[in-house]
Amino acid sequence: MNNALFGVPNVDVYLVMGILLFFVLLEVIGGYWHKTQRTTSDWIQEFGAFLVLSLLTKPALVLLVLFLGNQFFPEQQAVLAEFPLWASLLIFLLIDDFLQYWYHRFAHEYEFLWKLHRPHHQAEEMGFFVSYRNAAIYYLFMPNIWWIGLFTFLGGAKAVALGLVLKQLIIISSHSTIPYDKVLYRNKFLQPVASVWERIFITPAFHHAHHGKSRRDGISDPNGNFGNMFSIWDQLFGTAHYSREFPTLYGLENDPKEPWTAAYLYPLVASDDPRSELSRGFTKKDTRINEPTKVDLKEGERYLFCQCGLSQSQPFCDGSHHGTKFKPLLFTAQRSGPARLCNCKRTGAAPFCDDSHLKRE
Repeated sequence: MNNALFGVPNVDVYLVMGILLFFVLLEVIGGYWHKTQRTTSDWIQEFGAFLVLSLLTKPALVLLVLFLGNQFFPEQQAVLAEFPLWASLLIFLLIDDFLQYWYHRFAHEYEFLWKLHRPHHQAEEMGFFVSYRNAAIYYLFMPNIWWIGLFTFLGGAKAVALGLVLKQLIIISSHSTIPYDKVLYRNKFLQPVASVWERIFITPAFHHAHHGKSRRDGISDPNGNFGNMFSIWDQLFGTAHYSREFPTLYGLENDPKEPWTAAYLYPLVASDDPRSELSRGFTKKDTRINEPTKVDLKEGERYLFCQCGLSQSQPFCDGSHHGTKFKPLLFTAQRSGPARLCNCKRTGAAPFCDDSHLKRE
């Protein structure tokens, strides 16, 4: 049986490489590569990680799944081979993206996975290679890669090949500095198309918001927009944030900027900087106290209130919530003047103190 897509061996690889080269050309023409402030460390983490993932990690894991399948479940091999391509493609993509959504979300909510995913958010510039910027072992746990191997073993090789091409087109474009969706937002005749498109697929604006440094800009939401190809999961699980605008600042707050060796090879290699989450023995300190903080607010200004109790800039957020299930509260001051902001994090009127710290638990 010929499992090659369109009858051409490795055509999916050629198409993915073609997509990459296409976006390279667009970004070069757009002048982005002449203006980039990327360091050598950035390029190693992005282009280097792309090579390792593409040539080593992903092929090795897929081959491992195929080997295990043949060893222990030979009767299940190619059971989906007679499925129509459209049905196999739909099954593959929906399960693949569902798994990716939850893995990505967990990488923001659990400390160990966050440390592996953290390099992805250290990037202070967008670009399609950012999509490959994670710690090396982040990909060993990624369920999508295992799913690729499993679905291929079950007879869905053509659907996998076509699905990966379509998926890479969405992923690369959503990380790229080429914001194709701006045309849809600005043209009133195309806005209905934009409304439908962004409710199904990840757009550059949707994903760039995920990479913004802080929600204070009213555009970014680093703790939302977890989808990879489809935006439907974010809508279903309450993590979608639509702004149709692009952040001006990317990266992490209070980033000690570890060397690429620590970022890419953690936990095998740790940072020597004691301020870094990637240093040995690093722990986030509980900074909650049973006393409100009096601050002077300015009418119309946005503030980001800490709800995790770990910020070193209480009562405001400093990004310490990354790697927890907490999310800071964005609020706009309705009037200028002093206010008592909660520091015990038990208030029922966040961000303001309601004297819950005086009540016995």
